[in-house]
Amino acid sequence: MDLRPDDDQRALKAGMRELLQARFPRERLREAADADRPGPAFDRALWRALGEAGLFSLRLPEKDGGAGLGLPEAVLVFEEAGRALLPGPLVATHLAAGHVPGAAEGAAVVTAVDRPGMVEHLDASDAVLLLNHPSVHVLSTAGGTGREKLPGRPVRSVDPTTPLYDVRQLPPAVTDHAMQVAAPGADRLRREAALLTAAQQLGSASRTLEMAVDHARTRIQFGRPIGTFQAVQHLCAQMLVRAEIARSSVHAASLTMTACDISAAKLLADDAAVRNARDCLQLHGGLGFSWDMDVHLHLKRSWLRLEQWQGAYEAEEVLAAALSNGPTEGVPDHRFREMDWTFNGVE
Repeated sequence: MDLRPDDDQRALKAGMRELLQARFPRERLREAADADRPGPAFDRALWRALGEAGLFSLRLPEKDGGAGLGLPEAVLVFEEAGRALLPGPLVATHLAAGHVPGAAEGAAVVTAVDRPGMVEHLDASDAVLLLNHPSVHVLSTAGGTGREKLPGRPVRSVDPTTPLYDVRQLPPAVTDHAMQVAAPGADRLRREAALLTAAQQLGSASRTLEMAVDHARTRIQFGRPIGTFQAVQHLCAQMLVRAEIARSSVHAASLTMTACDISAAKLLADDAAVRNARDCLQLHGGLGFSWDMDVHLHLKRSWLRLEQWQGAYEAEEVLAAALSNGPTEGVPDHRFREMDWTFNGVE
């Protein structure tokens, strides 16, 4: 079996990269990160452009206006989104396409919550996917803000491009404000969300590897590029190994979609994203700690994604159960171990 991307998949990946280079260049990223306000203003024009390009409707059937593609293609696209540090609740809106009006077209911004804790871009959301019950519900925020319909305390996010809100009280299974939708079960959507988040981590790990190699080639020390030094070569080689192992795992999990494979992919992609960003920062030396460098944005975004959808604790529990009991499809859905994403509490 040939697991390498085919020509169509490579073209899809290249097209997504070109789109993001045109619609979300580095200057736009820096503008969002450098904004002198608690959270960046949500760019709905960019969101609609992503919808028009088919990012959210990628897996919808063609008869419903989608591209009729599968999870392997979605992984490739989300890898490019992670590489560009594209902000916004991408995963939640992608999962909501076909279930929330306007989500597929990018006309609606959808965030998601499956447990008490941090919710991203709540104020900008038009709807909230509620995945804290076996069936999927949608909480509409029409006529108000997401924070009014799902009370959450704004907190300072480690990632300056991702506003976070601490939500401690989730709606019950039956409520006048939340509507059940005919979607796959919440467990299935949580697994897909974990895999797409892992794909974003993979894209970030690949990008910081590129940044490290480019710097090693151009930074001159003692009269020659630092990339000629063995210690730097070893560091870059370790970054490459992490990224490629994570890539194989994420792409394989997109085909098998088992709980065990997705948990392994999330663990490996998280590790690659965080450690590659740290090594890239170290290789840049004192320059890497300056605000002007993008590596700190990759490190902060990778920290934030560590506990999104599936943290290390839950992933390790799934893998341990698989080693002990064999098949993993019946593994209970362990709750996340919460991670403190805040600095000094309320903004």
